Amino acid sequence: MHKTLLCTAVCLLAVAYQGTSQAADVEAGKKAFNKCAVCHSPEQGVTRVGPSLFGVIGRKAGTLPGYNFSTAMKDYGVTWSPETLNTYLAAPMQEVKGTKMTFAGVKDETERANIIAYLATLK
Repeated sequence: MHKTLLCTAVCLLAVAYQGTSQAADVEAGKKAFNKCAVCHSPEQGVTRVGPSLFGVIGRKAGTLPGYNFSTAMKDYGVTWSPETLNTYLAAPMQEVKGTKMTFAGVKDETERANIIAYLATLK
């Protein structure tokens, strides 16, 4: 009985996540990225106040060569994925205490999903 409930819960979560992923709008994410572009470039090798976000998905946090990351970000220990970016972008200063990124975060889940969908195209 417990196994059936667990399987049902896992399936429902997978469907919910898949629905969210499919609903993400890359073009809307590109527009929403404008708030990120104040500090971050989507172009490879272009550093601004923050590091380039080209190829960010799949990169270990705090490791882009040529950018001086905070110790907190170097020690964060995650590899950026849609899931880790979603958590971080919701509240960067709370997720990584001591980060140099002084941005309150993207509170709207749909907007975050759209931005992450856009970031996934930067490779």
